[in-house]
Amino acid sequence: MNERTKSRLLYALKSRGPQTSAELAKGLGVTTVAIRQHLDGLSEDGLVAFEDIKGSVGRPKRVWSLSDKGNSQFPDNHSNLMVEMLDGVREIYGDSGIEKLIQRRENTARAQYSQALDGVEGLPDRLNVLADQRSREGYMAEVAPLGDGSYLLIENHCSICAAAAKCQEFCRSELDIFREMLGPECSVVREEHIVSGARRCTYRVRTIRGSGEAG
Repeated sequence: MNERTKSRLLYALKSRGPQTSAELAKGLGVTTVAIRQHLDGLSEDGLVAFEDIKGSVGRPKRVWSLSDKGNSQFPDNHSNLMVEMLDGVREIYGDSGIEKLIQRRENTARAQYSQALDGVEGLPDRLNVLADQRSREGYMAEVAPLGDGSYLLIENHCSICAAAAKCQEFCRSELDIFREMLGPECSVVREEHIVSGARRCTYRVRTIRGSGEAG
């Protein structure tokens, strides 16, 4: 199998979720026949799985998604080492040690994001800069405008998932940082959470108007 096409297919399923072969073909600009051949190869390798979903009419639609093995192609940065270190910090220094570790990471992120956002005006631009910073860290982040004037900050991958599952204070810390970086005039609410079983993490961001009601 062409490695570039394989990587693009896996990325498409990771970033956009389950799709039919026709949807994948359209998104990648490849024929449906070729996509099906590639999907069959990925299925043999255990990287993708499918589900036949029956609609109201016609034949069932075959929807493809990443398997656990396929998801592992997008690594959790040194996950085993991170979990082991967290256990060690908690054993030696207790919960206060974990809190100090998270605070240090938070301070580093605050300095980095503040520098990147310096001089950037307007919520859409600030969100795009923040998403770019997160993507550099492996979160595969993007911004999607919504019809009600709000925005969705999407992270298709969690590069510290094992550590976050072990200690969800990491997730709390990241949410706090987003709120701080986007300012008090914005509401930031997490709607999907990988650690809770979702495919991705999403944050709905909207400008707060007037007396505090979200617009």
